[in-house]
Amino acid sequence: MHKLGKVLVAALAVAIFGGTAYGYTTMSSLDGVTREDLIDSPEPGERPADGSLDILLVGRDSRTDAQGNPLSPEILRELRTGANGDDLTDTLIVLRIPNGQQAVKAFSIPRDSWVAQPGEKDKSKINEIFGRTKFAVAGELRKQGKTDKAEIDKQAITAARKATLKAVEELAGLKIDHFAEVNLLSFYEISKAVGGVEVCLNKATKDRDSGADFPAGRQTIQGADALAFVRQRKNLPRSDLDRVRRQQVFLAGLAKQVLSGGTLANPARVSELIDAVKRSVILDGSWDLLDFVRQMRGVSGGGIAFETIPVVNPDYRYDPRHPTWTAVQVDPAQVRAFAASLIGAPPAATSQAPAGPTVDVVNASGKDGLAARVADVVGEKGFTRGDTKAEAGRRTSVVRFSDASGPAAEIAKLLGGLDVQKADSVAAGHVEVVLGQVYKGPGSSSGGGGAPGQGDQPITPDTAGCID
Repeated sequence: MHKLGKVLVAALAVAIFGGTAYGYTTMSSLDGVTREDLIDSPEPGERPADGSLDILLVGRDSRTDAQGNPLSPEILRELRTGANGDDLTDTLIVLRIPNGQQAVKAFSIPRDSWVAQPGEKDKSKINEIFGRTKFAVAGELRKQGKTDKAEIDKQAITAARKATLKAVEELAGLKIDHFAEVNLLSFYEISKAVGGVEVCLNKATKDRDSGADFPAGRQTIQGADALAFVRQRKNLPRSDLDRVRRQQVFLAGLAKQVLSGGTLANPARVSELIDAVKRSVILDGSWDLLDFVRQMRGVSGGGIAFETIPVVNPDYRYDPRHPTWTAVQVDPAQVRAFAASLIGAPPAATSQAPAGPTVDVVNASGKDGLAARVADVVGEKGFTRGDTKAEAGRRTSVVRFSDASGPAAEIAKLLGGLDVQKADSVAAGHVEVVLGQVYKGPGSSSGGGGAPGQGDQPITPDTAGCID
């Protein structure tokens, strides 16, 4: 996410004055930015079929600069973080820019989203794909006899970036045109270069892990405080979903600060921003920033809107052996339809769910309408709706079957990773879903489980208010 701020400032924001000689001169000073060949197709300048320019913004939990040099102990202390960082992509944001429109649609993908790994059937949290790929490729290169550590790291990291990009494309059903990545240092520097960003909190909050320690109300934050604000995850009502919300609010404030706060009219400020970009941002090799400036001329701060992809279950138990391990369950079909809706395009084609058994739903939670809502969810996935009824209350949920465990397991996953049991009381060709008091899966609320951002309204620079 640090990187989105970077692109908004170094590219989108600069587009406001890109028509001036000074603007083009400033953009040309970005010639020293680190580049990497990550985009295979389409050819430079070619637009995808959906008529949108799509940019993947990655915030990586890395303790190095853009050139791979380790950050000094002094800087790490200032960042309030240790020297050992995981190879995780803690922020994934896609900018969708419809052709011919002066608007930017941005959507966040929660870091714990449970997705298929590119080219494999196995699934993992999307933020782990970078590290898994890097480790696997580095090991393969060593098996081939490679011994140059710097070259092994370079090739492994490139493969990891491509795998992350591919995972986003497959999840959202779009073709990424450009890629940008930043790390902890770049966000720290960019927030200081603009003189800080105003945010507002509903209540005071503190978190030792991120270094967050903020009072309630409006406040201007920068540097290490800004980094703590967007990294805090603990002591927030919805954990990672609220962290995503914080990132969006901060970026909206950053855009407003840059576009309306006199930053672009201040040569010293712009110079600081450009220097920060060159020190820490990584762009794909095909991105012509001057051409991008021409495309984006006329965009204002109010033309940027941030949302979050639809979420099925934020507390998905993906491994029955470890019931405390959770991820964010997402439905690729919902995500693709959501991404397409941002630019008014039809969603990318997806395979239909196979027809399944008759599914009976029992409401043992005491919550009105829950059985009907869950029955709608399984019906939308191609399963035949059966009976719905209520019975005496129970705490936990379970999926029962009599003659076939496969469909029952699939339905259990669909509903958030429920337990599965064989039961002779269930009729042949049927699966019985029993919903307990603690059920939180799809259909658990009257608004449905797939609402973007769990019902949050889009964040824009003009509408961002106080948040948790």
